[in-house]
Amino acid sequence: MTPPQTPHAEHAPDEHTHGDADAPVPCLASSPAATWRERGIQMPMPALADEEGPRVDPGLPPVVDAHVHLFPDRVFEAVWRWFDRYGWPIRYKLHTPDVVSFLLSRGVQRVVALHYAHKPGMARALNAFVAEVAKAEPRVIGLGTVYPGEPGAVGILEEAFALGLKGVKLHCHVQAFAPDAPQLHELYEACARAGKPLVMHSGREPSSAQYPVDPYQLCAAERVERVLKDHPTLKLCVPHLGADEFDAYARLLERHDTLWLDTTMAVGGYFPVPLPRKALEARPERVLYGTDFPNIPYAWDRELRALAGLGLDEAALAGVLGGNTLQLYGEGGSPSPGASRC
Repeated sequence: MTPPQTPHAEHAPDEHTHGDADAPVPCLASSPAATWRERGIQMPMPALADEEGPRVDPGLPPVVDAHVHLFPDRVFEAVWRWFDRYGWPIRYKLHTPDVVSFLLSRGVQRVVALHYAHKPGMARALNAFVAEVAKAEPRVIGLGTVYPGEPGAVGILEEAFALGLKGVKLHCHVQAFAPDAPQLHELYEACARAGKPLVMHSGREPSSAQYPVDPYQLCAAERVERVLKDHPTLKLCVPHLGADEFDAYARLLERHDTLWLDTTMAVGGYFPVPLPRKALEARPERVLYGTDFPNIPYAWDRELRALAGLGLDEAALAGVLGGNTLQLYGEGGSPSPGASRC
């Protein structure tokens, strides 16, 4: 969830049986519960003074953080200025090398590095930056980005994949597009053709009046379902368990075998909404643990501890905390050889 005001830097899988996959979706619209806006939840939000743990509980399965942000220094610093003013206080103002060492030294075994461009012309530089980080530290799974609709967008993605980047990150709020917008189709096709997952913030929340668009006008689970149907081999991951349309995304998860959700900022109780258990439990093999680190207003392990305390069975917890992420990115089911150094 990075703001728009950053400076320049810069065939189909087998279907599970979840009912008739071609039948009309029974009310994909969100549950009758009030939207976050109707509840009065809006940014800026406060920081929490919760206690952090020294490292990952050794009794847990291997942990992979599927949602970590890495940027060049100047971009990170602009992100922090924006959040201080419009989002929430950033607890960990760490530059990229320190982000990586912080998590790995505390027992997180792998991290998925996300970034994205807020305007045309940034993506190549950002992709090259993350590719170098991943090359230097094999426990970083680097993703690329592109600005939808910019000239040569497909070529930018292909260059990113050639650099060794394992997927793509897009953000509807920051990049001002609807998930089913026409300029996205060529990007979806490029990801599907390359077999690379796409992480797309297509949920409506957390939203801000300071974004260049109103996420409620662009983002809806119904739009994401059109993407899933139009691109049946695209591997799509939606962060934040689809906030705030948790129930709608749980139904999508049940219907589509190419959809994943990540838990970022959705299970730690920071936002005053009920725990979205349906989204977590519909298909736990399609849920990934993620944090948004370092751009968070609370302890680095808050959500990890919350997930560990939910009572998931052993296999489901092992998948959510790491195994599902490694499988999605083709990294196998075990941590990298360097993990023992943590």
